[in-house]
Amino acid sequence: MRLRPFSLGLTSPLETARGPIERREGFLVAVDPESNPESDRVSVPAPGIGEATPLPGWTESRSACEAALREVRVGTDDSDAAALAPDALDRLDPTETPAARHGLSLALADATARDAGRSLAEHLAETEDRPEPAETVPVNATIGDGDTDATVDAAENAVERGFDCLKVKAGARSLDADIDRLRAVRRAVGDDISLRADANGAWDRETAEKAVERLAPLDLAYLEQPLPADDLDGAAALRERQIEVPIALDESLASRGLDAVIDAGAADAVVLKPMALGGPDRALAAAKRAREAGAKPVVTTTVDAVVARTAAVHVAAAIPEVAPCGLATGSLLDADLAPDPCPVSDGAVTVPSAPGLAGDAFDDLP
Repeated sequence: MRLRPFSLGLTSPLETARGPIERREGFLVAVDPESNPESDRVSVPAPGIGEATPLPGWTESRSACEAALREVRVGTDDSDAAALAPDALDRLDPTETPAARHGLSLALADATARDAGRSLAEHLAETEDRPEPAETVPVNATIGDGDTDATVDAAENAVERGFDCLKVKAGARSLDADIDRLRAVRRAVGDDISLRADANGAWDRETAEKAVERLAPLDLAYLEQPLPADDLDGAAALRERQIEVPIALDESLASRGLDAVIDAGAADAVVLKPMALGGPDRALAAAKRAREAGAKPVVTTTVDAVVARTAAVHVAAAIPEVAPCGLATGSLLDADLAPDPCPVSDGAVTVPSAPGLAGDAFDDLP
């Protein structure tokens, strides 16, 4: 296993419920086959690459991620390249160091899929006994929290570029201002465009109750994270009001976990971040679990670099009839590690069909 640290700036700070994100720092995780593997080392069938890009609040810290990855090697070599222990993946706790596990699990899955001549989506679908993966994945456009005119301009521009699903950020302004913004967007884009609103946990229960009542006429696909992440009872109560505004949860999954969200009956949809869940395999399993419980799975990124974004596309492709996903995040970075093998076009991404993540597209990175 080889580690390569990287640091990428954002085009502008991204506001989240846990504060602004200005840079994404992480590690490329590469695995290579050995000509004479020893019994105490993982046997890797082909080269593979993964990405571990922690985001504190959703995952472990960068230092904890690095430490976890270095601790799964054989011996005490402190270099950036060392052999893997046979139980390396099992040593990485997806609840404690999910980004580290994501990086290694993705690298191993890439290697296995490349060796078998299958795309990562095909490999994941087969592993989870799912149907053949999709060739394209629909994505939403994210509209920031500007004033009404700026919000409408951005929404109209996204529709002109082929997006038929828009997610509008809310919660930074007064409820009246946000309602006005969303009403203006609905008037501008018409009823055929799927519209989502994301409050990023900004409202209290009283405000959220008023919001769902006033948003009901806008035919929202869902209202995302209207309440703080830990308030599952409040989210469940919003759903029990039986107002036609489905509730989606994102930050709550990092705070409380998918099982708690499902057990509380708190969500109509769940936003799944493979980096925060501990790997593509765990993200796909979570999507299956959510759908069995009646919640719609949506895949998104933690503003990752191109390797992890590509993996998230494969995860989404392996989910049958997946809803538009939050995968159009590459433009948030002011630079990337490599050209994007699945750029957004007409509101969708084409899933790479080459073996593994994207054939040899990332072989020169680590």
